[in-house]
Amino acid sequence: MSNIKSGDVDVAGVRVHYDEVGEGEPVLFLHGGGPGAHGMSNFVRNMEFFGEHYRAITLDFPSYGASEKVRIDSPVWGYYGKVVGDFIDAMNLGKAHLVGNSLGGAASLMLALREPAKVNKLVLMGCAGGYGVLGPAPTEGIKALLAFYEPPGPSREKLRAFSEALVYDPSHVTDELIEGRFKVASDPESVEYMPIRLRDGKPPVMEEIWRERLDTVTHETLMIWGRDDRVNPVEQGLVLARQMPNARLLVYPKCGHWAQWERADEFNRDVLAFLSDSQG
Repeated sequence: MSNIKSGDVDVAGVRVHYDEVGEGEPVLFLHGGGPGAHGMSNFVRNMEFFGEHYRAITLDFPSYGASEKVRIDSPVWGYYGKVVGDFIDAMNLGKAHLVGNSLGGAASLMLALREPAKVNKLVLMGCAGGYGVLGPAPTEGIKALLAFYEPPGPSREKLRAFSEALVYDPSHVTDELIEGRFKVASDPESVEYMPIRLRDGKPPVMEEIWRERLDTVTHETLMIWGRDDRVNPVEQGLVLARQMPNARLLVYPKCGHWAQWERADEFNRDVLAFLSDSQG
């Protein structure tokens, strides 16, 4: 990964870490919200590929990875949507394509709703904020996420259970992946400031984006969903996509919540074709 450069930038008073590679139109890769998540942990199989065609940038959201840890008291999706918009300003990008997984997808949608001029095209994978109509809530993946920080506290076994809920094929969850994410997730500051966890038995406030005016999001949008997503099931993608006038939904069989990891080659080709298509 020698071509990837790292840096930090002040984003509305918060230090945000980022990694980037390549030149040209900016593409922001926005990670999910699970324990140990950060930009490169989510997109290590994608960044170099897109750096050959674009200025590929992935950031660690505040309270994740190497970014500053802060207490987040406002609704989660809207907070991180504002972070993305402020990051675009801080980096003088003007506007950017957004590629968001789970939390990153929800943040992308919130920015597109509130500051549409900062968004070029949208790519949303297993996007949070939808509505599951076919199964009970919380899902298997969300239960595993919330259980991670509950007594007796973080463990590699809990992290493996959560990580295996992200994929269709558990062989994609390597010991190296677990060790890397556990080191981040078990850091005392990460434990204290993790935004998506139970506090006093209550989950964080997360907006129901499917209730928003998604018909006003006119950006060209590609939604990629694993048919076997156990975190945000595929019907949530249908609920979101049918409300957005320029959205298309691509479903990968034998794939879970982490399409950009589990089906990296296919994902890279499909997203590159979408971003480079001048007709949409």
